[in-house]
Amino acid sequence: MNQQSLPATTKPWYRRPQAVACPDQFGTLLADSVATLRRAATHSPCALASSLSAEDMVLFHLIQRERLPIGTFALDTGRLPQATIELWSAVESHYGASIERVVPTGARLAALKAAQDDSAIYESKAARELCCTVRKTEPLRAALAGKRAWVTGLRRAQSAGRANVPHQEHDAGFGLEKFNPLADWTDEALWYFIDLENIPVSPLYDRGYASIGCDPCTRPIRFDEHPRAGRWWWEAAVSGTATECGIHVVHKTSTDQPANQSSRVPA
Repeated sequence: MNQQSLPATTKPWYRRPQAVACPDQFGTLLADSVATLRRAATHSPCALASSLSAEDMVLFHLIQRERLPIGTFALDTGRLPQATIELWSAVESHYGASIERVVPTGARLAALKAAQDDSAIYESKAARELCCTVRKTEPLRAALAGKRAWVTGLRRAQSAGRANVPHQEHDAGFGLEKFNPLADWTDEALWYFIDLENIPVSPLYDRGYASIGCDPCTRPIRFDEHPRAGRWWWEAAVSGTATECGIHVVHKTSTDQPANQSSRVPA
């Protein structure tokens, strides 16, 4: 899409940051994130739950670079964009490391199909939440069974609902420790490191996408929209607030600590 050819009344599409200089205190930020990953690795077995987002690609890169004993899995919901499927294969080849494929059970998919049409997600929040439950939450719960901790790419800058994400918390919903090593990374820091390390990411980030999930539930955004405005946008248009799929909703008891301290302090 050519921004120069857009009508004057049409706002240009989002373009991901192109950091030309190292962000302030980036070295400390990176060191703290690596330390958080090392702390997560002590809660074995620990796994990175990847969506192959830019954030998750940074974490996967660091896990491989630091040779940390943290496995990685991703949810294949059956509705992923083709670009995500192609990135998955490319990443495994690039790093020589596999990302475990976690899928919904056939029985649950059959029950979902019997209960509602694919288009029902646009007509009812309950229908959309059922789809997310079957395709994402239930497979995630199965993948985390037996784990002591999981790692995610949540960042405070992603949305107002994530503004207080700590580096470490007890996930009461899944009953294990949850680590968010990139919690305080800005967009500029994220993309600076991606470009610096030549980390493979989805080409959709260069096509107006700022946050990428299932294909039917993700759209490009304009430059002045919130980064997660392209996720479940039809619900936000009705409620006026951003929404989540359900995986990261529960935040009950949390702890946060500087990477160079062993004691925990309230987040």
